Amino acid sequence: MTNVDRRIPKTQEALQTAVLQLMTEKSFEKITIQDLSDKANVSRGTFYLHYRDKYDLLDKLIDTHIEELRERCKGVANLDFPSAILTWTEYFNQHYSFFSLMLASKGATYFKNQFYNLLVEEFSDKFNTSEGKNKDFNTDLIISFLASAYAGVVEWWFTNERPVTHQALAEQLGGLLERI
Repeated sequence: MTNVDRRIPKTQEALQTAVLQLMTEKSFEKITIQDLSDKANVSRGTFYLHYRDKYDLLDKLIDTHIEELRERCKGVANLDFPSAILTWTEYFNQHYSFFSLMLASKGATYFKNQFYNLLVEEFSDKFNTSEGKNKDFNTDLIISFLASAYAGVVEWWFTNERPVTHQALAEQLGGLLERI
């Protein structure tokens, strides 16, 4: 078994924290590698040992959160919508600064696309269009509608600085999804 140098995750965490802190101060496009290195207290060379560029850093940070949301879905696949959604809203609440930056920022297109794609993936097998109230509806249309609506409500929650608790958000989003 090989031992991983403990400095590696600490350095990556410092750089990830630095990019989020800097994004509260200025647009991502204006952040330089020197800014990131200074904020994380590492050299530029150390930065490049971990990431190709600032976009690689942000992409990996986003991928980490998207993957965590995907894993949380697997753990609640058999629950009703409000209970399942509560696991996500708890995670959103715990990582409020990250998600509020990604959803409220104009420059976070990659995150928004990844989040939307995750929602489409998760909703894809949840709705039956061969019978019941959704009979004869186009499945892709329903899934696209739901993913867009869900993403829009979550963005609203962050943009408006959590106007309801994450529990209320989960309950109401889940209730809406159960109606479809």
